[in-house]
Amino acid sequence: MAVDHSMPILVVDDYKTMIRIIRNLLKQIGFDEVDEAADGSEALGKMREKKYGLVISDWNMEPMTGYELLKEVRADEKLQRTPFIMVTAESKTENVIAAKKAGVNNYIVKPFNAQTLKSKIDAVFGD
Repeated sequence: MAVDHSMPILVVDDYKTMIRIIRNLLKQIGFDEVDEAADGSEALGKMREKKYGLVISDWNMEPMTGYELLKEVRADEKLQRTPFIMVTAESKTENVIAAKKAGVNNYIVKPFNAQTLKSKIDAVFGD
């Protein structure tokens, strides 16, 4: 299945600069419809109002982490099939394993570039 560059993407990060960086990288690889949320609970609210083709979420956020968001999304019948990429500064094996068990589609360790992001997105959509 080819990647649909017109799909809306939700970027979740409590750090505005990181959101801007990811938004710019997504633009570089052809995605224009990018929304943002500052934490997991805000993201969940947005996801219940609008269908996203992909969620790219940071792990470490307050009050709801990206990991908690992932678990909520996977437990919600309407949202559970939403592709989900976790972004983190930590490459701890136990985090990767926990995220995989919770149903994450892919995992990116910061810092990363447009090519890395593109390959992770392509892998999620099996292109």
